[in-house]
Amino acid sequence: MKKLLWLIVGVGVGFIAAHQINKTPEGQRFFEDVDHRAREFSDAVVDGYKAREAELRAAVADAEDVIADLRSKK
Repeated sequence: MKKLLWLIVGVGVGFIAAHQINKTPEGQRFFEDVDHRAREFSDAVVDGYKAREAELRAAVADAEDVIADLRSKK
């Protein structure tokens, strides 16, 4: 329970500190840069996910074709 209290206190202090830092022009630029980099990262993850999904769908389609060919040869 004590650890949970310290976690909550830490989150609160961090929130207050971030809010105070964001009030300065340098702080705003910092958080804009962090936001920009986070968006780039998430876009890269989404692009990678979509590319891998397309690869897997193509592999499944190829496997289905092979299975259909094997069944038709019986």
